Amino acid sequence: MDYLFVGIVALVFLNFSVSIYLFKRSDLDRFQKIAQVIVVWLIPFFGAIGLWLFNRSHDSDNNKPSGGSFGGGSQDSIGVSSSGD
Repeated sequence: MDYLFVGIVALVFLNFSVSIYLFKRSDLDRFQKIAQVIVVWLIPFFGAIGLWLFNRSHDSDNNKPSGGSFGGGSQDSIGVSSSGD
């Protein structure tokens, strides 16, 4: 009985934490936030972990030094290549 209680408390804590994380995101509109929180609570554990990983993956693209762009080379401040004549 004690393990069941601890498991339920951990599940509620996880769902509550992910719900707060989703509501604090500025890149989601109101409908998306509400829909994702409903999924978190309707599909316990898997919904919370899945949506947290999905939204976290969008954050990691913005933290790359190159801004997530591919290719490049030496460019000046306005994005023009300066590789010679």
